[in-house]
Amino acid sequence: MYLYISPKHPISDVQKAFSNTFPFLKIEFFKNQGAHHLLPGDRSIAEAQEQTREGSIAITGDMKVRELEQALGKLFPLHAQVLRRSGNIWLETTMTDDWTLARQNEHGREISAPYKEKDKIRDDYDLSRDND
Repeated sequence: MYLYISPKHPISDVQKAFSNTFPFLKIEFFKNQGAHHLLPGDRSIAEAQEQTREGSIAITGDMKVRELEQALGKLFPLHAQVLRRSGNIWLETTMTDDWTLARQNEHGREISAPYKEKDKIRDDYDLSRDND
């Protein structure tokens, strides 16, 4: 996917485009790196940028979370954090920033699945898998 960043657009436009491709991930933007002053979705991208820039960034499933966050910081510059869904809550991916976006999204799907769906998901450690 190509994610278009424009200073005029609301943050929510970028968030929706990202989540359309990775439904169990979301991206949040902050005013200052480390300060964690979260910018709401109705604010413009310009409010999240140190310098106003626009353009596109190619995002693929094999891109690591860290790579995406760093690329956004270098190209636009935006302070961003990817979060992964875990049931009804969103967790920062800081401990797993070396995972790819696809792996993060799949893990979010697995841990957010209803119990009936989880029963259908078979892992390598499932001892009953050979009994089918």
